[in-house]
Amino acid sequence: MNTLVPLCIDLDGTLLNSDLLLESALAQLKQAPLSVLYWPRWLMPGKANLKAHIAQRVELDIDTLPYNAELLAFLHEQKAAGRTLILVTASHRKFAEPIAARLGLFDEVLATDGERNLAGAHKAGILVERYGERGFDYAGNAPVDLAIWKHARHALVVNAGPSLVKQAQAVCEVEQVFNPPEKSPRTWIKALRLYQWLKNGLIFVPLAAGHVWDQPEKLLLALLAFLSFGLCASSVYLLNDLLDLSADRRHPRKRQRPFAAGALPLIQGIAAIPLLLLTAFGLSLLIHPWFTAVLATYYVFTLAYSLRLKQTLMLDAIVLAGLYTLRIIAGAAAVQIMPSFWLLAFSMFLFLSLALVKRYAELLTLQEQGELSVRGRGYHIDDLGILQSLGGAAGYLAVLVLALYVNTETSRALYGQPMMIWLLCPALLYWISRVWLVTHRGEMHDDPILFAVTDTHSRYVLLTCALIFLGALPQ
Repeated sequence: MNTLVPLCIDLDGTLLNSDLLLESALAQLKQAPLSVLYWPRWLMPGKANLKAHIAQRVELDIDTLPYNAELLAFLHEQKAAGRTLILVTASHRKFAEPIAARLGLFDEVLATDGERNLAGAHKAGILVERYGERGFDYAGNAPVDLAIWKHARHALVVNAGPSLVKQAQAVCEVEQVFNPPEKSPRTWIKALRLYQWLKNGLIFVPLAAGHVWDQPEKLLLALLAFLSFGLCASSVYLLNDLLDLSADRRHPRKRQRPFAAGALPLIQGIAAIPLLLLTAFGLSLLIHPWFTAVLATYYVFTLAYSLRLKQTLMLDAIVLAGLYTLRIIAGAAAVQIMPSFWLLAFSMFLFLSLALVKRYAELLTLQEQGELSVRGRGYHIDDLGILQSLGGAAGYLAVLVLALYVNTETSRALYGQPMMIWLLCPALLYWISRVWLVTHRGEMHDDPILFAVTDTHSRYVLLTCALIFLGALPQ
């Protein structure tokens, strides 16, 4: 290999398993959601102007970006051999230059500024002007890079499929191919968080509480509601992951999420969000208008939570508890059963306790890492004690609501042996106390709802509660 021929490397999708325009746009959307209204005006003079305006308003954490490890190793070899490396990118200079400085590999940076979008033919023109026809090698990843490869000596095709490799071979000699990260259905299953659909099992609670689970038409409606809610929730999970890229990359477990890790392109996540949402609301129209209204309420609050409310101290936990309770209300709307005051009160206190478990576990993890606060959440390590007190109290209040319910006319009308419901109280006291002890020991690594499904002791408690419930039913 002729080391005197400079190697020019693209940034987005090549050196990075991400796109900095999308990353910066998502960062601005999170900090100022209404900024999206200005984007068309900024785009009118050209894409370079849009990139400049967004870059002026956001900061990106370049240390945690998903770099292409295989390509980086290759570039280190080339640098050690004395080759000139040029970072040439359509990303804005504000981001490109700090990235180059961090990596310490590049002799020069050519990037988009406020007037010129350095992509495609513009990028090709600059490189030919500097190095001459066939006077450079170029590493890229997209069809737009064919305009550069036409003038390059050798092509290095990165993160692209066989089709683009063939197109590159038609215009230039392909020196090396760096295959994209392996994708499988499991990658999308992880991104959609299908395991989180277990939470939507709360939709079936009104079906059981109203003793109508033996009616096939209502069971079908509940199943459709479960699917609709799951699709809507997955659209929100995708949006949440796209807006929390920087924070997730600094989290010991969340950094493995597909978009944070660069395993899935951001554009695919952005495209999937409206598709999932439209499908969810299309299904809701087959169920009942009231269910559609509850689903819309859930979506609005989850959107508000993702954009702003999750950053507000304590309000975030209350909203989380409310979103769990909304699942029960949605199930009631789907099967046309009025949820009781007792059920909603029990739900609100129980899920407030579990929401605080989640926050406590996050703070405890950060304490172990030496952090003093949760980025963008408003909590400090010193809050651990009060969160534990509030969470434990909320859980015990849920048990108190259940105990008071046992002695009501409603319970006597629904159950043949209502006094058996009392047995649920010690079972729940044990489970809530154990959850908090497990969390305090730093062993709560999952969402507490998922913990309840996967933990052996919790399964026994759930089975015990089911048997108590069946024993209390009219014979």
